[in-house]
Formats: sequence, C-alpha cells, structure tokens
Amino acid sequence: MSTEKRKLTRTERKQVEAAIARANQTDKKQLSAQDSIPYQRIFPDGICRVTDTFYTKTVQYQDINYQLSQNEDKTAIFEGWCDFLNYFDSSIKFQLSFLNLTASRDSYANSINIPPQGDEFDSIRAEYTEMLQNQLAKGNNGLIKTKYLTFGIEAASLKAAKPRLERIETDVINNFKRLGVVVEPLNGKERLRVLHQIFHMDGQEPFQFSWDWLAPSGLSTKDFIAPSSFSFPNGKTFCMGKKFGAVSFVQILAPELNDRMLADFLDMESSLIVNLHIQSVDQVKAIKTVKRKITDLDRSKIEEQKKAVRAGYDMDIIPSDLATYGNEAKKLLQDLQSRNERMFLVTFLVLNTADTPRQLDNNIFQASSIAQKHNCQLVRLDFQQEEGLMSSLPLGLNQVEIQRGLTTSSTAIFVPFTTQELFQSGREALYYGINALSNNLIMVDRKLLKNPNGLILGTPGSGKSFSAKREIANCFLLTSDDVIICDPEAEYAPLVERLHGQVIKISPTSTNYINPMDLNLDYSDDESPLSLKSDFILSLCELIVGGKEGLQPVQKTIIDRCVRLVYQNYLNDPRPENMPILEDLYDLLRAQDEKEAQYIATALEIYVTGSLNVFNHRSNVNVHNRIVCYDIKELGKQLKKIGMLVVQDQVWNRVTINRAAHKSTRYYIDEMHLLLKEEQTAAYTVEIWKRFRKWGGIPTGK
Repeated sequence: MSTEKRKLTRTERKQVEAAIARANQTDKKQLSAQDSIPYQRIFPDGICRVTDTFYTKTVQYQDINYQLSQNEDKTAIFEGWCDFLNYFDSSIKFQLSFLNLTASRDSYANSINIPPQGDEFDSIRAEYTEMLQNQLAKGNNGLIKTKYLTFGIEAASLKAAKPRLERIETDVINNFKRLGVVVEPLNGKERLRVLHQIFHMDGQEPFQFSWDWLAPSGLSTKDFIAPSSFSFPNGKTFCMGKKFGAVSFVQILAPELNDRMLADFLDMESSLIVNLHIQSVDQVKAIKTVKRKITDLDRSKIEEQKKAVRAGYDMDIIPSDLATYGNEAKKLLQDLQSRNERMFLVTFLVLNTADTPRQLDNNIFQASSIAQKHNCQLVRLDFQQEEGLMSSLPLGLNQVEIQRGLTTSSTAIFVPFTTQELFQSGREALYYGINALSNNLIMVDRKLLKNPNGLILGTPGSGKSFSAKREIANCFLLTSDDVIICDPEAEYAPLVERLHGQVIKISPTSTNYINPMDLNLDYSDDESPLSLKSDFILSLCELIVGGKEGLQPVQKTIIDRCVRLVYQNYLNDPRPENMPILEDLYDLLRAQDEKEAQYIATALEIYVTGSLNVFNHRSNVNVHNRIVCYDIKELGKQLKKIGMLVVQDQVWNRVTINRAAHKSTRYYIDEMHLLLKEEQTAAYTVEIWKRFRKWGGIPTGK
C-alpha cells in the first residue's frame, strides 16, 4: 500500500467527527460499556493483548462440503480434523467461533436484483427478479455465517509473543489447507469489525475506524466498537443496545455424540453465536490423572468387597457405578496411551439473541430442543451472563469455568464444516438453484471461477434443458455476452424468438445455409489462421471418408494441401464473394493426380452435388445476432454429426470475432454425448473445449 496520506473529503471528515463524537459521549466517571470489553489493546497487525500476559490472534476460515460427502470422504475429513486438534499443545488456548448474524435485506436484494435497462425486456427482468426474491425467502440467506479460530499464548511481552503467534498462525493456515479449507488471517481493523458486528447486531451504526484517529482524539479502539449500553437486569438475560440476549452452556451428557450436533445449532434461522473454548491438557499430566482415578476406583472397589465379605454376601456384587466408571477409566487410559488421542477441556457456549424477550425465549427453546435431541442439556448461565457474553467474543478469553474433559475424537465430533456456499455477489453472478443442505441461493459468475466450462448432467426428464434455458435467459437479461445454442431437438426456438434472436434451421429442405468453409482471419493464435481450419476440415473429411481406420497419412496430406490452395484467393483478397465453398475443395481434389484424392472426392460427392448438399452453399443467415440457435433436428442420421461439427466451427468463428471485441461467448451444446461418440468429432470437440476458455468462450454441455 502507498504510504502517502491523502486528504479526507468533507463527507469523510464529517463521518470521522461523528464517529469520534459517538465514541466520546460515554460518561467516563462511571463504569462504561467500554470497561466491560475484556481486552487491553488490539494492534494493527491483528495481535490482541487480552491481559498483561495473554496474547491472541484470529483467522477466518471458509466452509467445505462435509454433510453431503460420501462416508469415506467424511472419515478422511474427520481424521484430518483430529490431527488438526492434536496440533495444539497445552500452552495454546484456542477458541472456535461461529457467528450467524442477521444481514440487512438490502445487501442481498442488491446481489440478486436485475436492474432495468430501458429496453423491451424489462418486464422479463422484473419477473426474473421476483422469482429470485421468492427463492431467497425460502433459504436463510438473511443470516451471514462466518467462522473464526482464535488462538492465544501466555507471554511476558508483545515482543516475546509476536514470533510465536506468527509461527502458530502459519501452522494453522497450513493445517487448514491440508483439509482443503480456504483461510485468511485477520488484521487489527478486521478483528475490530467482527467485534463491532457482535456489539451492534441491531445494525444501527456502520463500522467506521482508522488507526490515525486514535492519537488526535485520545480514544481507544474500544470506543469505536462499544454498543450504546450493556444491561444485565436479572441474571438470566442481558440487553445490548436494542437487542436482548442470553448465554447458555451445553452440558454434554451423551455417552456418544453425533457429528450433526454443531451443524444443527448453526442451522437455526435466528441470530446466534456458538463458541467452543478448547484447551489441551499435557499428555503426561492427563495420563497421571487417569491413573490416579483408576487407583481411587480400585480402592473403593476393595472397600466394597471387604464390606460384602463382612456382611456375608458375594464379594462380586459391587455398586454398578463403580464397575461402569472403572471400565470407562481403563478404556480412556488405553486411548491416551496406545491410540492417537489427547485430552482436551472444552467449554461449549451458545449465545441467543432476539429483538424481543418473547422471541428470545422461543430461540432458546429451539436451541434447547436441539441439545435435547443429541442427549445433552442446554443450561442457562445464571448470574454469569456478562462473563458468558464476553467469553462469546472471538478474543480467546474464557471467563466461564465450566469445562468438560473430552478426548481428541470426542472433541473432533463437533466438526465445524457443513456445506460449501456458492454466493458470489458480482455484477454478473447468475442463479444456479438452491443449496440442498442450507437452502441458500447459489449465485455464481463463471468468469470468476478457475475454469468457466460447465456440464449439466441428469437423467432424461430431470430438467437439464430447463436449467439451460433459465441460465440463457438470466445471462441475456443481466450480461452483454453473446449466446449460441446447438439444438438437436428443436426445443430452444420459442425462447430465442422471444428474446429476438436468430433461429437457424438446418435441414435438407431449409433455405437457411451455413458454409463450413467460412474462415475468420483471427481464427487461431498462430500466424496462419489455416492451421486450425485445416484440422476442422480433416475432422469433417474423416467423418465422411474415414470409416473404422480413419484417414490414412497420404489422404491427410492431400486434404491439407488442397485446403491451403482453396483459400489462396480469399487470403489475397478477403472479400465475402472470395470465400470458398465445399464444391471448390471438391474440384481441387478432383484435379489432383493421386488416386487417393479421387477416392476422397468421390466420397464427398454426395455432400456437394448429391442429395445431402445442404452444406455446399455460402452462408445466408445472420450469425452475428446476440443470441443464435442452430436447430439441427431435421438433419438425418447421416448429417447430424456433420451438422454438430459445422456448428462447432461456426461458434469458434464467433468466439474469435468476440475475442477481438473483448466480449464473452456462451455456447450451449445439447445432447453433447453425440459429439463424443465418434472418435473424429470427439477429438475436435475436446480441442475446442480446451481452447474456448482461453479465448473468452464459456461452453456448457448437456
């Protein structure tokens, strides 16, 4: 970033003054909201000094697909997560924070809104936007879900803490990447923004802050994030600004836990913050403690047996609790000693919020039902609401001394991954349906993905064509991209005509003609545009002449020679009337001396002067319309594959023209498997498929 300081505009100056005035308005003579926030200082690099000797950092991580994965993939993710937890030794405290906070409706409305453009399609744009709003209402996109991991260490000073925190941060990021998780560290301002979001769930005040404001104003970072007030009126709930909230802890009673438990809490459709404070216990200490417990249990067992002998009944009859706990303790010791298990102390906190006390009670009841379903109990933190609230901040500080000892695999059962969300809010993000697990909209701009190529797969009648039509309409209404459709079943014409596109019907009886010999001089990256065109004509001839063996080397050489000769006039004087047609190639082949040339020409004859001469004409259709549909339904079996290959070449011509104009071309190929059946068309299709994306083409096969 540039170190130059720019002058603030008048609007920005007013915003700064307003933010400082707001921060200054608290009466410092009494306890203030700022005094409740339990940290001392946040530094610009993201390190937070929580107490005199405790320093923390935070990273934000994204979701990956877990709940919808196959069992073997789930097992791999679970084992990876166990290894991740085992990385933290007893000197590192860490906290997993899950924030489900309400987003303003406008932020999502802007992402899905298709703005009117003052043309005759605005009525369709309004209808499409209404459909998207209805889909949005079905999901819980009203909540912005974020996940954070905060880790902290004890250190004498910032200087001592910094290198170690940076080392841990690098390891954490690498461990996340092994799981396939996208992760980024938060700097100081980003950490303050997260705290501001939590303290201002009512969404009244935007976050405004700059490090440059602290020195002149004499304020601390807390002044810019603190809510208007905290109130803890009755020991069971609290008020934060205009929001009501309550913190509870999950009492883990179940002998076995389910990996759906955490996901069920995060699926609640209300503002919610879930926190897991986890601290590893030193392995040697943990084993000593368990051994001591086993010794105590054995001592109690011996006492009970002595009593039994004295009372005259069987000494094997001992209290069932002793027998159960003894077996469990021995199993735990075995896990710690011989399996890759460690001991963790876990505090599981759930913070519910609502706009009214009644709604809060409903939200807590729902959370309580989820805990009950998994054989656990949600217990309110009576008279510890302030400690609970401050422990729910991603600062790594746990003020609630209610811990449950769990092994690595028991801790890892709270898998923090559910399903990967795809909601890109770019200007050209298109609607692709609803996430099966979270019910959220899937909005994607394929141009921003690593590879924009697409396939629509499904059984007959499952809606592949409808899905393509919906995407075509969305693309036409929202973007300026060109759309080309290869339509072997004649089902796209009504849509294309409604969008005032060009339907090109290719059949033996049609008067619409396409010249397969059309050549665009920007046809290839090579110096000569003939190289790729020659490859296309070789594929075409192979389809016509080849048979099982394909073209022989001599035949390929003859065709390549004739292709270079047939375009000479056009290359010397590139006018439309100089563009060759298939008959020109046929005549040149006839003029060659080799008998192989006569064989190829004879095979081509039916497509030149015979009954299948549909491709032996100059193009007479508007292939430059923004949306073009090639209808090849009425081409017979002999011509359909050739038709699809010719259409492919026409599309490549269009892509090269658009590339020069910096436009994208979207190409939809229905019944794409027909192109992959024959070796000749498959090879050309694969070549085009690979080249397309580099030239601004976005192909979609069905």
